[in-house]
Amino acid sequence: MFKQILKELKNHAPFTLFGAVTGMVIMYFSCKLSSGVSYSVFYTLHPIHVVLSALVTTSMYEFHKCPVGARKCNIWVLLLIGYAGSIGIATLSDSVIPYLAETLLDMPNRAIHIGFIEKWWLVNPLALLGVAIACFRPRTKFPHAGHVLLSTWASLFHIIMAMGSDLSLFYYLAVFLFLFLAVWIPCCVSDIIFPLLFVGNAKREQKI
Repeated sequence: MFKQILKELKNHAPFTLFGAVTGMVIMYFSCKLSSGVSYSVFYTLHPIHVVLSALVTTSMYEFHKCPVGARKCNIWVLLLIGYAGSIGIATLSDSVIPYLAETLLDMPNRAIHIGFIEKWWLVNPLALLGVAIACFRPRTKFPHAGHVLLSTWASLFHIIMAMGSDLSLFYYLAVFLFLFLAVWIPCCVSDIIFPLLFVGNAKREQKI
């Protein structure tokens, strides 16, 4: 499993790097947005990220544990894995790690926004929607790529909410690093590693 983790992290690093670069471009043009606008953008991107994460996490487990022609997956197990994997890791990547960056960079308006609590009526049902979609049409490749980008941008707008008006080159470099880390490890964990922990002896090799 450890070798598989390293392999997946290596495979996903280039696309995550690309996502972080797009984040820097967006940051350059969006850094003067008000906190209110950034808050609205965050709560557009974060819930969509949760849907795609739940879809991929559930699908990954389903493909390995319950392949076509085999026994059906237990719906409650799918629900638990899809919900916990998406909500837990999306919160880590979109909220907790960005808030850590805001704190370390001493941003003036720093605050942590936990979607499944702050907007429970929006985020939690969408996680369940992602699980439901996976039960009928499991998918991994396109949703995973989309969710990596959405996670990058959601993390970015969480940080933009906390920014002041003056941004130095150091700020850009630091935010770039945090964006990369906020997405690279959590997204691999939620979409690949987390669901495969529950597969047991089933085949664990899967390219995304």
